Amino acid sequence: MKKKHPVLKSILIVMLLIVLAVAAFTAYMAKELAPLNNVVIEALDLTAVKDGTYDGNHQAGPIDVALKVTVTDHRITQIDLIKHENGQGGPAEAILKDVIASQSLQVDAITGATYSSKVILLAIEDALKTQ
Repeated sequence: MKKKHPVLKSILIVMLLIVLAVAAFTAYMAKELAPLNNVVIEALDLTAVKDGTYDGNHQAGPIDVALKVTVTDHRITQIDLIKHENGQGGPAEAILKDVIASQSLQVDAITGATYSSKVILLAIEDALKTQ
């Protein structure tokens, strides 16, 4: 009796294992990031923030942000991103300009980088709440 297509069977098994691994990883990531769907970003009261530079951090699932927020005359004048581990959420870094321009955390998330956008906003909130 001859073996029929042993290479094809091996390829199918490997492909099945890859599909299962991707499905498991996707389910894990969805579970880790799900709390961000309901997060509420608080409004800032910059009148209560003294001049200075403040450190902020936030981590959710694989997204990890560390930054420094500089406040001058009750205005956010600069936000320096120290760390942004993000997977595919790099475009979210554009939200920093929106926050400075609006002087608010009530800005739209960057399309395609919603989770990273929210984690960045939460890190800014952390910086200004802990000062």
